[in-house]
Amino acid sequence: MGSGGGAADPVFVKPLRILSLATLFPDAARPNFGLFVEKSLRALAAQSGVDLTIVAPVGLPPFPLFLHPRYRALRTLPLVDDWRGLTVHRPRFGLIPRIGTPRNPAAIARIVLPLVRTLHADQPFDVVDAQFFYPDGPAAMHIANALALPFSIKARGADISYFGHHPATAPQVREAGARAGGLLAVSHAMRNEMADIGIDPAQVRVHYTGIDTTRFCPGDRVVARAALGLGSEPTIATVGALIPRKGQALVIAALPALPGVTYLLAGAGESEKTYRALAAKLGVADRVRFLGPVANADLPQLYRAADIMVMPSANEGLANAWVESLACGTPIIISAAGGATELITSATAGQIVARSPDAIVAAVLAVLGNPRDPNAVAATLAGRFDWDRNGRELAEHLRGLAA
Repeated sequence: MGSGGGAADPVFVKPLRILSLATLFPDAARPNFGLFVEKSLRALAAQSGVDLTIVAPVGLPPFPLFLHPRYRALRTLPLVDDWRGLTVHRPRFGLIPRIGTPRNPAAIARIVLPLVRTLHADQPFDVVDAQFFYPDGPAAMHIANALALPFSIKARGADISYFGHHPATAPQVREAGARAGGLLAVSHAMRNEMADIGIDPAQVRVHYTGIDTTRFCPGDRVVARAALGLGSEPTIATVGALIPRKGQALVIAALPALPGVTYLLAGAGESEKTYRALAAKLGVADRVRFLGPVANADLPQLYRAADIMVMPSANEGLANAWVESLACGTPIIISAAGGATELITSATAGQIVARSPDAIVAAVLAVLGNPRDPNAVAATLAGRFDWDRNGRELAEHLRGLAA
């Protein structure tokens, strides 16, 4: 103890030991996969008094399916690696594509438990964190139960809108939600969706994503357009996987009524051939550009180059691309999915429209006819999306569970 009148002795505070389970996490084979999970965990690890262990299970099918090119690169990933300064464990679990989805949480827990028991014996964990509701959530439930620890789960979008409703997985989602010590959701709308499937909303804390505003910010649109080979033509864009849920087909179908408008699609996915065929059928193929996957470092330039980001998803939590676009000063036209109303707080930010080509045409023409000031568009975010805040809130949430 300190002597009378002297400075108090420093008090040692035990670090909060967190085990974070994240099936959505980047790796050398998929550097853009789960980037926002990585950024959130990086912000968490940066908080004072936090000791974070990340386990990112990798699913591989049995022979001969694992010879497929989709899995070839995953087989060569190290079991433990230093991912941009974060130590990440990557144990392999067996999966059967499509039909084996209901078994994935148990398969993950079975393969992860021996690893985390060893880590726990060396330095005990205080809490288990699941970064996606399915399969991470039920897997975290099994792991936390085995270690007698509290656990938390975060809901991001399809993990509730799809897995929370599918008969084969919904019971596991509901059970994990009921047994978790605390829950997070990316938006108020996501919390409402969780309530709709029977999860107590009183247990759910809204935890907005973050954004690096030193990169995602208004910039020189002329330079950005030139870098993409664009001239003065009106340009709209969509950032997201090329899958039906994201709604790119609706935007392509709107193009015949938007003469002279160029459409950029950033992303890859199963529907690319379908979208190319649709563009050709409608006679707009010369105005539709498939950019493929765009590296995160290049996204700010893409957002600035577009006059409008058009993203009419069938469902979302709170899409990262929505936030990034606004931060770069580009208005968005989106469907009434997930947290849409939490972002479109004024006409400056853009419009929420029905998921139909006609509604998209009307909104695009209206926004093109009334250009927004990029700085005013970015200001609509009002500082709500910040990685340091995201990390602080996550640490506070998990510290509360551990206590």
